[in-house]
Amino acid sequence: MVLTHVQSDEAAASAAVFASRYVQEPVPSYELGAKSISKDAAYQIIHDELLLDGSPRLNLASFVTTWMEPECDRLIIEGMNKNYADMDEYPVTTELQNRCVNIIARLFNAPVGAGETAVGVGTVGSSEAIMLAGLAFKRRWQNRRKAELKPHDRPNIVTGANVQVCWEKFARYFEVELKEVKLSEGCYVMDPDKAVEMVDENTICVAAILGSTLTGEFEDVKRLNDLLAAKNKRTRWDTPIHVDAASGGFIAPFLYPELEWDFRLPLVKSINVSGHKYGLVYPGVGWVVWRNREDLPDELIFHINYLGADQPTFTLNFSKGSSQIIAQYYQFLRLGFEGYKNVMENCVESARTLREGLQRTGRFDIISKEEGVPLVAFMFRGTRDGSLAFKLSATLRRFGWIVPAYTMPANLEHMTVLRVVVREDFGRPLAERFLSHVRMALSELDLAAKGPVPKMRLTIELGPARSADEEASVRVVKREAVSGHRSVSLVTGKTKGVC
Repeated sequence: MVLTHVQSDEAAASAAVFASRYVQEPVPSYELGAKSISKDAAYQIIHDELLLDGSPRLNLASFVTTWMEPECDRLIIEGMNKNYADMDEYPVTTELQNRCVNIIARLFNAPVGAGETAVGVGTVGSSEAIMLAGLAFKRRWQNRRKAELKPHDRPNIVTGANVQVCWEKFARYFEVELKEVKLSEGCYVMDPDKAVEMVDENTICVAAILGSTLTGEFEDVKRLNDLLAAKNKRTRWDTPIHVDAASGGFIAPFLYPELEWDFRLPLVKSINVSGHKYGLVYPGVGWVVWRNREDLPDELIFHINYLGADQPTFTLNFSKGSSQIIAQYYQFLRLGFEGYKNVMENCVESARTLREGLQRTGRFDIISKEEGVPLVAFMFRGTRDGSLAFKLSATLRRFGWIVPAYTMPANLEHMTVLRVVVREDFGRPLAERFLSHVRMALSELDLAAKGPVPKMRLTIELGPARSADEEASVRVVKREAVSGHRSVSLVTGKTKGVC
């Protein structure tokens, strides 16, 4: 299968600068070996090849956790051979998952009373969580339309053009129209007013993003709730809100507790969050929680008994490891509210160090805001040459840093942005080292922009020392400019000794 991607000529040219450094030779056709080899040899072969991968800690493109404590690493290894789907065989693991769901639901202010159980499930990541939430909204909308004897074959979702690609996947896979609010200069997230204008009777939900992938900014869920509530009242519709809090769900409760974005808003019916991002767990684990049980249609829940007792399940996949569920509970138990708050504050401080250091170069405009996910999104100042961002990204890779460069969505394609995500393991020392490498990379780009360095051919004459106290004499006898990229010998003629 061949995958193609269509982009503008300017974006394609910019991307080509980056891609040209990674042209690969044709990959040989591999097949299963006829004989076994020793376990040591197999390990060493793969270990050595993996050395050529980038360092996860220097991967500033990823929101995903790259470091956990050794004690948690041990728990992960101990749980690797447990299939999470076998709930009857591993009841303690199932209980840990349920505890995590209840912790998250209460962290997001779900209306769950003392002794009540929250409604939610662990997933492979936020992509699966979004698929499940979207299916619940679609089925709930279809059931209501059927009861009203109205058409139910053209559902749509309203969201911003800054959404992660998993929303596009959901819309395509499950036949839902995706209605995107275009971004504008200076506004890189969904405009609530424009979003509500696009809502119609076929809208199954409006999806708000708490932590845009592009800039880390939190969308105004409170204003969206108020505007949508007013429209619902006028039209007698019942359009709900889903909050994609993949990145910001484990940030806002600790840094911005007064910010209203969660189940405190009555139209927010479900929330997803990535445990493997700022939940501080290795990939992949995500979570989705619902406000009430009636927000999750019963017909989407399957009951199986061939693994033992009756087991309700609502997931897109079946078998998966238990390690990440165990690791999530470890982090909740180990860190508590205080620990998570300290980690997030440290990340914000490191992001501030980066922001200030990039501003001091005088070369960049910062387009991300300080309130939001701790990242810095920036672009070259005063130029529409998008290739510069890709060149800087490629140059930084020589120092080991992985920094993405990308063009913005529709209406803002002329903007080419670089983004640095700050995670728990990216402290001030690494931030300072990164800034020094940025300055070095900028110097290289400036030098390259001036054109090739002039080359000269020198003919020199070496003479012997006239006394023991003197050094050998060196005299340039001929100097001429050299054009092109031919290999040039800097020394011509005969010499004595070793040169």
